[in-house]
Order: sequence, then structure tokens, then C-alpha cells
Amino acid sequence: MILNYQYRCYPETPQKSQLNNWLRVCQYWYNVQIGDRFRWWEQNRSNYVIPNGDFCYISCSLPPLELRDKPNFYSQKKLLPEKKKDLTIVRHSGELLDFSIVPSQTLQDVSKRVNLAFTRFIKGDTNGSRSGKPRFKNRYRTLRIEAQAIKIKRVEKNWLYLQISKLSGWLKVRLHRSLPQGFSLKNILITRKADGWYCTLCLEDPSVPHFTPDIIIPTWDNSMGIDAVLYEDNYLATSEGDKLPSVKSYRKNQKQLAKISQRKNAKKKGSKARRKLAKKEGRQHQRIARARKDHAYKTAHALVRSDKKVFFVEDLNLKGLRKQNKTKKDHKGNYLPNGQSAKSGLNKSWSDASFGQFFDIFSYIAEKAGAVVKKVNPAYTSQLLSYRDEFVFTDCSIRSYYDAIEGIVVDRDVNSSINLKRVGLELFPTINRRSGKITKSKTDSTTKEVLAVLKGILEANALSSDERG
Repeated sequence: MILNYQYRCYPETPQKSQLNNWLRVCQYWYNVQIGDRFRWWEQNRSNYVIPNGDFCYISCSLPPLELRDKPNFYSQKKLLPEKKKDLTIVRHSGELLDFSIVPSQTLQDVSKRVNLAFTRFIKGDTNGSRSGKPRFKNRYRTLRIEAQAIKIKRVEKNWLYLQISKLSGWLKVRLHRSLPQGFSLKNILITRKADGWYCTLCLEDPSVPHFTPDIIIPTWDNSMGIDAVLYEDNYLATSEGDKLPSVKSYRKNQKQLAKISQRKNAKKKGSKARRKLAKKEGRQHQRIARARKDHAYKTAHALVRSDKKVFFVEDLNLKGLRKQNKTKKDHKGNYLPNGQSAKSGLNKSWSDASFGQFFDIFSYIAEKAGAVVKKVNPAYTSQLLSYRDEFVFTDCSIRSYYDAIEGIVVDRDVNSSINLKRVGLELFPTINRRSGKITKSKTDSTTKEVLAVLKGILEANALSSDERG
């Protein structure tokens, strides 16, 4: 299994200068390739569409030079030997860059990144999701170095010494946790962050077997439903009746971050004071991101320790949830209230929760533990009662429901997590989207199990209140 271990590294002053020069060359090489692709794209595409829907390929404006083939990864990579023969002059600044000081695999990786970014912009990824237009980089932070350019010179108790091609001396890496036994090094990533340099080791660990999720058959006992709550201090709710807290790292540091930003913006651009405050602002953003990531890992480990093998989570449209409301205008063209000021706070909360990052980390942790995370459609799961075909939670303000027949209090979020589990097990009713009526129901097959969970939650809450009293 391929594993990534990130450590803090401590390059010496000459090594820092070399790595910064490498980053500058890679930044320039990335922007050159992106610009070349955009020039070809603008000169060879046609914006005219004839009535039958076909494109007219002869109506595009021809470039002043000869027509050339579409640039791709291989054609741009072939330009590197010429670039290494002599110094390259940056047109806008007159800076001289030497491509020969950077390892060849690192420059080829830059071409791969350009190819991937432009392909996703044109065609989309494997799921058909297209990304935004690639941007020119004003900061390049990560260098990828393949294993053939690296030698492990010495491994001590807490330190690792690496010899990297074209880098003077040995790179000193602090091992805050031990490396797996019998690993093989694939590549490393050297990243410059706000507080220093970091080295990510990509290792192949033979002791961790390759996991195939298809061999796990989900059942009621070995599965768990997880609902994204985002209400007050709750982060997740499980079908076992547990609620996990949120961290809200951005909300807690929002005022302090705003003060630093205001002080920085008041300083003159290019001044030493502004650079100092910009570094302080970057460190504050880094603390917020680290707190959020640490919370995601701890929450994922807490869920995996439940010994469940299948976890059903919501397939959320996170991009749509953070989307701004459409503008409204009257007949005179004046803007009308569209509720965006109220929704902006919700958008900020969705971004602060970072459920997309959590689900990725959760899938990684679960795979290492031999479990699987599956995304299911959350339609109607937060409205329908989990043990009876009845729409109860029709409004978001309804957080709980008292059932006089069963004598239990049903929490909205726990009920939704149970319904997600039923969706994953294909036991959720079929609901007509137009009429909202239930056409096929399998609720009776799980009523006993669901009531047992809800009554167990009620008994556990009563016991805990007695202990506190």
C-alpha cells in the first residue's frame, strides 16, 4: 500500500537558497507552458456555431505564424534540453534563470501538472467534473523529486539524512514518528510553508495489504450511517446515537485574523512591515488549517474504532451549498433583496466545516483499517421518520419529535443518520419526486432495529442524567 509520511526538514542556508531557485525556475516553467497552451487554444478554436449545431472550423482567426500541432505533455517536455543549454531571460524583469540546476524529473513533473490542469479544464476528470480555468502561478511551493535522484545516507533515532541530486550536502529530516519496516521509497515532495520547509515521503509499505472494498458485504450490524449536522456545536451524528463535536477553527480565530489583515493592508506595499505582517497572517491561516485537519483525523479515528466495516455518508453537493444566491432585479433594473447576506454566514460555516476534506481523510483512514466509506443519496433522509413512513421533520427548525405512540423522543440528526444507513442497505422507501408520495416501502423490515437504537439512546441519556444528579 502507498503511504505518505510528512516530516519537518531543516535545510541549511545554502540549501534554502538552492531550493528557492528551484521553485523560481519551476514557477516560470509552469507559467510558460500554461501561456503557450492558452495561445494555441485562442488561435485554433472557433466561436461560431451554424444553425444545425455543428461548429464551423474554418471561421477562426489564423495566427500570424505557421499553424502548429496542439501542445501536449510530450511536446512541451521536449523543449527542456534546449532550455538547459543556456540561461533563460525573463522578459518582464530581465532575470536570468538556469534550468540545468533543477533535477530533470522535477521539471517533467511541472509539465505533468500543466497537462493535468489543462485537461481538466477542457474535458473534466474521470467523473466528468470540469475544473476552472488554470491560473498563472505567482507562488510555487512544492517540488517533486523521484526516487532515482535520492539516496538515504543515514537513519538515526529521530533524524533522516537524504542526498538529493544537484542539492549540496545532505537534507536533514526530523522523524517525529518512526518509518515502517521494509519500506521502499517512491518519491518525495519538498514544500515551503509559512513556518518552514517540509518533506513528504511517498512509501510503499508491503506490510499493509492492498484493500479491495468489494469483498465487504454491508449488513445492519457491520454498517453505520453518518449525517453531516452543522448545527450549533455538533459536527456529525451517527446511527448509533452519538454526536461528535465540531472545531470551528476559522470562527474562533476570525477576529484575530481580521485585525492582522487590517494592519497589513494599512502598510505600504513592498515595505518591510507589510512583509512581516503578511508572514504573520500566513502563520495564522496555517494554524486554522492545521486545527481543522487535526480535528478531521481525530474524528475519523474515533469512527473507525467503532469496529464497523461500512460507513454510509451523504453525497453532498458542497459546491452548490456554498454557491451565492441569484440576483433579483425589478422592472427598472434595480437590485432587490435576495437573501445573500443571511446565506453568507451559512456559506462561511460550510467552508469552515470542510466536509470534503473530512470525507477524503475518513476514506483514507478507513481503508487502512480494512473498512470502506460509501456515499449515498441523502434525498428525503432528513424528513422521513426512520421507523414509520411519515414526513415529520418538514422544517429545519424542527430539531426533535416526540412520538406519543412509542413514547420516545426522536432527534432529527440521529434519525437522518439512520435513514442514510437504510439508503446504503437499500431499505429506504421509494418516493416519487413530483408528488412526494411513497410508492415502495421496506420500513417494516427495519422497524424493530431502529426502535431498539432510539430507545437505547433514551435509556443512556436517562442514566447519564441520574449519574450527574
